[in-house]
Amino acid sequence: MGSLELTFDAVNEPAPGPKWAARWQRSWPAYEAWFVGRGGDHGPSRKDCRAALQRHMPELVGVYDRLVAIAGGSDRAARFLSTWCPPTYLGGCSLAALAQGNDVRLVRNYDLSPELNEGLLLRSEWSGRAVMGMVEFLWGLSDGINDAGLSIALAYGGRSETSEGFGITTILRYVLETCTSVDQAVTVLDRVPSHMAYNLVLADASGATAGIEMLPGGGARRMPKAIATNHQSGPERADRPAFTRSFERHAHLSGMRTSPRNLHRQFLARPLIQDRYSEGFGTLFTAEYDPKARSLGLTICDERWDQALDAFVEGQRRVDYAHKDAHPVAVKYLGADHTGPDWSLAATIDWKAVARDYANGCGRDIASYLPGKTRAA
Repeated sequence: MGSLELTFDAVNEPAPGPKWAARWQRSWPAYEAWFVGRGGDHGPSRKDCRAALQRHMPELVGVYDRLVAIAGGSDRAARFLSTWCPPTYLGGCSLAALAQGNDVRLVRNYDLSPELNEGLLLRSEWSGRAVMGMVEFLWGLSDGINDAGLSIALAYGGRSETSEGFGITTILRYVLETCTSVDQAVTVLDRVPSHMAYNLVLADASGATAGIEMLPGGGARRMPKAIATNHQSGPERADRPAFTRSFERHAHLSGMRTSPRNLHRQFLARPLIQDRYSEGFGTLFTAEYDPKARSLGLTICDERWDQALDAFVEGQRRVDYAHKDAHPVAVKYLGADHTGPDWSLAATIDWKAVARDYANGCGRDIASYLPGKTRAA
């Protein structure tokens, strides 16, 4: 299997420039292989992608155009960066937000393979508003906070159904670039379509919190509690619930009794913490957002790394999750009616080999790189 090492970088770049360009050069080969291998070249045209961004999130178009230019301006890069109707992607994660009196926190566990996370904490001011968060797809966010104290985080909604919409990480970026409160954010989430099912938790400096279920193709359901794992409240069946333990984690979050200040402690213990790194489902970090302080505390393998929007310090942390892995043998969870690839083994794919194959014009469907698959003759 691949490496269980991950480097986290804290980067401060107010406007897209050389630091973002360096990140693009480093990450694009693997992303390009994924994009092509999952059928991205057969998606919407470059013109349609930009038009969708202009229609739904016009405030991001200027930043998008600049990023495309820095990335070299290719048709494929432009369509990838738009995240309009992208290929499917999955994940894990547990989320909760809690407010009591004058205190509020949003906490998330990010559960995935170390090979599939960018490890980038970026502070930016792309639209004039300071935003700090964990980057996905080179400019989207899996979680973050802005200078108004609005914070947000995502979790996979538990099913791979897709429809017309944006990648959720771009929607989170848009929320933090344009909104100052939970109520404003919920209005945006009602309007901007997501291409897959995702669960979101939000909190702001006033103490408002919300749990939102994003539906494929558009629509958002507001939930009674600001908690989320990897299934939704509708009749749709969740993918691999036994593997993700989504219902167990959700029940724990629903029944926990704690304070905002101690909420993060719940996420550092079972059943929320995950250690199945060799199976592609380990907790890479726990993020604790304090909307009033505009701060973030990252816990990575028991070590705390604190940052704040007005006191951001660039730095780097290198982590080897191998010693944290309690289950070295991958466990396949396949439902009785499962006939597709076992994507729980995605962490074992040699992504460098994928990139080489596509660069040489002999790339195959990504599923064929899973263990047990053989190269077509």
